[in-house]
Amino acid sequence: MAEQQTKHLSWRHWAVAILVIAGLLTIIGRLYQLQILENERYLGEAFNNRLTSSKVIAPRGLITDATGYPLAISKDTWDVYIDRLQWSDREKATESAHKIGDFLGLDHNELFQNGTMSTFGDYLIYRDLDYKTGQSIIKENLWGIRLIPSTVRQYPEDNLGKQIIGEIGTDKHGLWGIESDFDHILRGQPGLITFENDALGRPIAFTSTSLDINPVSGSEVQLTIDRFIQSIAERELEVALERYKASGGSILVMDPRTGAILAMTSASTNEMSTSDIQKNLPNYIKNRTITDLYEPGSVLKTLTTATAIDLNLVDINTTYDDTGSVNVDGTIIRNWDFQSHGKVTVREYLQKSLNTGAVWLATEIGKNSFYTYFKNFGLGNSTHLGLSGEASGLMRTPSENDWYYVDLAANSYGQGLSATPLQVLTAINSFANGGKLMRPYIVSRIISENEIREHQPVLVKQVVTEKTAKTMAQLMRDVVHGTTYHGARLKEHTVAGKTGTTIVSSESGYDFNTTIASFAGFVPYESPAVSILVKIDTPEGDLRLGGQVAAPVFAKIAKEIMAYKQIPSSYDLVAINEN
Repeated sequence: MAEQQTKHLSWRHWAVAILVIAGLLTIIGRLYQLQILENERYLGEAFNNRLTSSKVIAPRGLITDATGYPLAISKDTWDVYIDRLQWSDREKATESAHKIGDFLGLDHNELFQNGTMSTFGDYLIYRDLDYKTGQSIIKENLWGIRLIPSTVRQYPEDNLGKQIIGEIGTDKHGLWGIESDFDHILRGQPGLITFENDALGRPIAFTSTSLDINPVSGSEVQLTIDRFIQSIAERELEVALERYKASGGSILVMDPRTGAILAMTSASTNEMSTSDIQKNLPNYIKNRTITDLYEPGSVLKTLTTATAIDLNLVDINTTYDDTGSVNVDGTIIRNWDFQSHGKVTVREYLQKSLNTGAVWLATEIGKNSFYTYFKNFGLGNSTHLGLSGEASGLMRTPSENDWYYVDLAANSYGQGLSATPLQVLTAINSFANGGKLMRPYIVSRIISENEIREHQPVLVKQVVTEKTAKTMAQLMRDVVHGTTYHGARLKEHTVAGKTGTTIVSSESGYDFNTTIASFAGFVPYESPAVSILVKIDTPEGDLRLGGQVAAPVFAKIAKEIMAYKQIPSSYDLVAINEN
C-alpha cells in the first residue's frame, strides 16, 4: 500500500514539474519574441510615445494691389501656452506665472489660477505675440510655458478696400471678401512641430523641439484694385453721402478696355456706428456694388438707343414727335420734366433724357429684339466676377406670364428692371471699347513659389458693332458737352456719359419724393482710360437728380484719376490721333 502511494505521488510530482517547465518555456519564448524578434518595433513605439506633435499655421499669402503694394500681409508671431500638467508643481508654477506675467503684462494670480485649475491640456494665454518678445521668453526656459510659431494678419492700409479684401478669423481662415473667396489659395499648407515628452508623458519645454514638416506659405493674390484710385473713391463717396444727406451709395471704377476693376466701394449711412460694428457686421462687410439691385433709370437709355442704331432702325438724326407723354395700354408715361419738346432727333432725345423717346425706340425695336440685346448687354445675369454674393439682377421677359407691354416701355428708360452697379457699368463699357462686353475681374495674378498664373481679359460677346459703339460714344459725349453746363464736365478732358434719376420703388408703388441719383461714363472720350459709375441713394434737399448729385462726384474722381495716371489732355489726344 505504501509503495502504491509513493508511485502515485511521484507521478503527480512529474506532472507538476512538466507544467512548470512548459510555463517557463512559454515565458522564455515570449521574452525572446519581445526582446529579440520585436525589439525594433517596440523601441519605435516607445520613442514615438516620447513625442507630441502640434500643427504650425502657415503664413498666409500676400494680397497686393495692381502696383504690387501689399494690402494684406502675414507677420511671424507666437502663441503662448501653459502646460497644465507641468503646472501641477505649484512652486514652479508660481515662479513661471510671475515671470511670464511680467513679459506679457498679465496678472500673475489670474495666470496661476487658470493654469492650475486642471492638470490636463494646454491653456492659451496669449495669441500672436511679437516674434522678438517670444524669442526672449524662450531663452528664459520657463517651467510649463510653451510657445508655438504662428502668424498674424495685418492690413497696412487699415480699412482701405475692407469690403473687397475682407478679414480672417481666429482660426486663421478668411471670413469674407478676398480672404474668404480665395482662402484655399492664401492659407498655404500647415507644418508640424514635435516636442519631446518626459517619462510621465509631459512635453519638455524647449527641449528636443523640431519642425518635422515646414509650413508652406500661401500664394500671393494680386488684385486689379489700385490703392490710390480706391482711396479717391472711398473719400468722395463719404463726402457725397454727408453733403447730400444720402442713405447710401456706391462708386465703381473700371478699365473699360479689359474689364479690370480699379476701385469699388459702397456704404450705407444707416448701417452702423463704431460702437455697434459687431452687431452690424453683415451690413458693414456687404459689397453693394455686386450684391444690391437697383433700377438704373435713364442710364439704360443708352442701351435702348444702341440697340435701335445697331439694328439700323434709326440714326442720330432720326426724329420723332414728342408730345410730352405716351399711352401704353392705359398707362401714361411722361417725361421727367413734364414738358413736350416737339420734333426731336435721337441726339436731342438722349441729351434731354426724354422718356417718350426711349419708349418710341423700344416700340421700333420690338419686344423680342429688345430683350435679346439687353441680355447680351449682361442684364439679368451674373457677371461671374468670382466674388461671393453677386446678384444676377431681375428682368421680366415676354416669355413670362407676368410680363406686359408696359414693361417694355418702362424697361426702355431703366425702370421696372433691376441690376447691380457692376452690371450697369460693364454694359456701358461696351461703348468705350468698340462694342465688346468684357467680363469684369478683380484678381490679376496668383503668384506661388513655383508659378505665376495671370488673368487674361475675357471677351463675353460682341454686343454691338464697332460703328454703333463709336456712335454711342459720340452721343454720350454730346450729353455732357452738348449743353451749356453739365456736372460731369472736365476742363482738360472730354467726358462721355449719361445720368440716371430713378424714382425709388416700394411694395406700395413708387415714392416720387425719393430718388436714386446716378451717373455712368468714361474718360477721356478720345481714348477711354477709365469708366466710372457713381450711385447716390435717396439724397435729401433740393438736389436730387443724377446730373445735380452724381455727375459732380464723377467729375471730381475723374479729374484726380487723370492727373494720377498722367493722361494727356483731350486737346493733346486729338492732336496725337490726327498725326
